[in-house]
Amino acid sequence: MDLKLNKPIVFLDLETTGVDVTKDRIVEISLVKVTPDGKEEVKTRRINPQMHIPEAASAVHHIYDADVADCPTFKEISKSMWAYIKGCDFAGFNSNNFDIPILVEEFLRAGVDVDFKNSRFIDVQNIYHKLEQRTLVAAYKFYCNKDLTEAHSAEADTLATYEVLKAQIDKYDELKNDVDFLADFSTRGQNVDFAGRIVYNDKGEEVFNFGKHKGRSVVEVFNVEPSYYSWMMNGDFPLYTKKVITEIRLRNKNS
Repeated sequence: MDLKLNKPIVFLDLETTGVDVTKDRIVEISLVKVTPDGKEEVKTRRINPQMHIPEAASAVHHIYDADVADCPTFKEISKSMWAYIKGCDFAGFNSNNFDIPILVEEFLRAGVDVDFKNSRFIDVQNIYHKLEQRTLVAAYKFYCNKDLTEAHSAEADTLATYEVLKAQIDKYDELKNDVDFLADFSTRGQNVDFAGRIVYNDKGEEVFNFGKHKGRSVVEVFNVEPSYYSWMMNGDFPLYTKKVITEIRLRNKNS
C-alpha cells in the first residue's frame, strides 16, 4: 500500500561515530524522499566527522577513518541538505530517539538554525514495539518476508524502514494510512525537545523530565532559581535543548 501524503516525507538513517547525541557525529546519511505523487528519490552520502571513528562504531557500520577522509564535512553540505528536507515530514527506525536529535545537533553546530515545528515524525520502531516488540532485521523478515542482508548500511536500513511502514499499514487495521495518525501513534510521550529533557505535562506546560526539578514547570524553576538556566546552558546538554529553554525563558520575560 502506498502512503497517503499531503507533503513530502523523508525516511532517514544515520551511521555515526557513536550514540551520544551531544558529542558524536554523522559519518553516513541516507535519505529516501517520497512525494505525494509516489515518486521516490534516494540520496546517500558519507561525511567526514572531523574526529576519529571509534573501532566499536566501525565494527557495526564498517566505515573507517580512511573511508571518509576525502568526504565533505557536515557543515559543507548543511545548507543544501536543509534546503532539500525543509518543510518535509520525517520517518525512520528509532529516529525520534536518535536520528532526528543527532541530525538537529549537526545542523545547529554548523550554524543552520533549523525549524522542525511544522514537521511530523513517524518512528517505525515505536509502531513495531507497540505491536510486535522486535528489531529492524526481525521486522523486515516479519512484515516483508525478506532478509536484511546489509543491516547497518544506512541506505539498506532506510529503504527497509520505508518498506516496513507500508507493510505495517497493510497488516494492522488499527493503523490509518495518514501521516498525522502515524506520527501520533509512534510518539512516546510529549517531548518539547528531541532529547526528551523537557516534556509537556497534562496541562500543556513545559516541565523538566530529569534531575532535581523533574516534573516542575520550566518557567517556575527559572523564576525561583535563575542560575539553573545558566547551569544548563554551560552544561553538556544538546544544542537543541538549549535552544528550547532559551525560547521558553525569553517568552516568559516578554509575557
